[in-house]
Amino acid sequence: MQFMQILTAAILAAAAGYVGAWYFGAIEGNFALLLFLATLVTGVYWLAERLYFLPRRRLAAQAIEDAAVARRAELDRMGIQKVDVDTADARGRILMQPWWLDWTAGLFPVIAAVFVLRSFLFEPFKIPSGSMIPTLLVGDLILVNKFTYGIRLPVIHTRITEGNRPARGDVMVFRYPPQPSLDYIKRVVGVPGDEVAYINKRLSINGKPVDTAALPDFLEEDSMRYFKQFEEQLGEHRHRLLNNAEVPAFVQGASNFAYRENCRYSVEGVVCKVPDGHYFMMGDNRDNSLDSRYWGFVPERNIVGKAFFVWMNFGNFKRIGPFN
Repeated sequence: MQFMQILTAAILAAAAGYVGAWYFGAIEGNFALLLFLATLVTGVYWLAERLYFLPRRRLAAQAIEDAAVARRAELDRMGIQKVDVDTADARGRILMQPWWLDWTAGLFPVIAAVFVLRSFLFEPFKIPSGSMIPTLLVGDLILVNKFTYGIRLPVIHTRITEGNRPARGDVMVFRYPPQPSLDYIKRVVGVPGDEVAYINKRLSINGKPVDTAALPDFLEEDSMRYFKQFEEQLGEHRHRLLNNAEVPAFVQGASNFAYRENCRYSVEGVVCKVPDGHYFMMGDNRDNSLDSRYWGFVPERNIVGKAFFVWMNFGNFKRIGPFN
């Protein structure tokens, strides 16, 4: 038992050290991997508790009870009728889980439930930037559907079910191609085979301008500035977008990404042919979004899921609900 205490203390210390180093920026953490390992380790402890440690404690508790019964029988033979033999406290102490099982096997059901929910059903995210204003605001806590585009194995991201293909207009979370440890959220503008043109701040798909209608100016409360606002039809989705008249149309600082030869840049904007198995993503805050215009296409393997619901915004409860 002393070995198990030392082993468990070492495992918990390693986990705490990893989280601490991640929090202070010493390492680049991987929450999916951490959750998988926590589920695996606590699962092993849970099985060991059910198959080995708990049966042993029950046998020890039963031995105490059997000894008490034998003692009462012996006293009866000796003619001693009144005797105080209470084994409940001793049995309770023996059956109680030690701390190292409380912090492992005892947490397994909760950790396993979170692992399954987060990996295969829904995952929460927090919007960190204004690239999706006005659809999503900084501080929105959103839910992402993990099975719409096909269920993927955690950590290795291998798709195991087909699911639906991302459609134009979907708001999608994906692993940022230049740094896959980061999750980004943008709107799907181009699907495989599309020619996407964003010229003079007007979007066209396959040579056809996207239907756009002007709306009243949008007040961005953080900066207390008004921006031009439009409603755009992408596929089956009607959504709002912003333009900043002070920002020029040309794309400045595009990186040397994969399939860059599929894109043509000019002072008026960019035209890109989306390769097979890839998607062209843009933020709804068109002049304040680091998206496919700058770092290229999102490969299918980088897809995380479809964003669909704001479940909380602590600064504005009216934000709670579905969105386009």
